[in-house]
Amino acid sequence: MCGKFTAMASYAEVVAFEQPLSADRDYKGEADRALTFRVMGNIPLLVWDKETRQRRILFARWGFPARGDWRRPDPVHARAETIEQKPTFRGAFLDGQRGISLIKTFCEAPDVPGPAQQHVITPGAKKSPIAFLWRKFDVGAPEPLYACVMVTVPANKLIAGLPTDRMPAFLEWGDFSKWIGEEPASVDELKAMLKTVEGIEWRMQKEEKDAKPRRGPTVSDPVGLF
Repeated sequence: MCGKFTAMASYAEVVAFEQPLSADRDYKGEADRALTFRVMGNIPLLVWDKETRQRRILFARWGFPARGDWRRPDPVHARAETIEQKPTFRGAFLDGQRGISLIKTFCEAPDVPGPAQQHVITPGAKKSPIAFLWRKFDVGAPEPLYACVMVTVPANKLIAGLPTDRMPAFLEWGDFSKWIGEEPASVDELKAMLKTVEGIEWRMQKEEKDAKPRRGPTVSDPVGLF
C-alpha cells in the first residue's frame, strides 16, 4: 500500500491551475527540488474554502487519529468502493472535505512476507493528481488536528504484478472543481472519478537505498588507523 510519494517543492506555484491560491507556506527558491511525503507527515492539499469561496492549500497530517491515541495514524487510506458507506469517511466525503495532491512519483511494496521492498512508480505525466479526504479533529491539544487519508482503488496491471492489490486514486484534470467541492456533484459523479488508471507510459523500478557513507578513522575513534 502506498505510504510515500514525492511532489514538487514549489507546490503553491504548481497548483495555481486557473486562479491564484492563498498558501500559508512559502516555497520561494525551491522550484527545482522534489519533496518526499510520508505517512504522519504534513501533506499539502488543494481544497475549497467554503468561507472565502476560493481554493487554497491546506496542510494536513497523513493519517486520521487512531481511536484512543490521536498521535498514532489509523487509518491512512480510504477504499473508493465503500467511501460513502464507512462512518470514518462518509462525513468528509459527502461534506466536500475532499482534497487533491499533485505527485511526481509514489511507492508501492509487494504484499509478500519478509522485509518490504519498495518500488518507485513514475506516472507518465510530470504532475499527477491523486484524491484525498481531510477532516478537522479536536484531540484535546491547544490546536485542532487537520488530518487526511489517501483514496485508493484496485491496482492496475503494472502494480498488481508486484503483487499488490491497491493503488492511489488518480483524478482527471477536469474533475478538480467537483472533487474539491467548488462545483456541486452527486455521489455517483464523485464515485465515477475514482477509478483504476492503466498507464502505458508508467515506469516502475526498485527503490535504491541511499548508501551510508563509510566513516573514516579519527583520533577519537581510531578504528582502522593501525
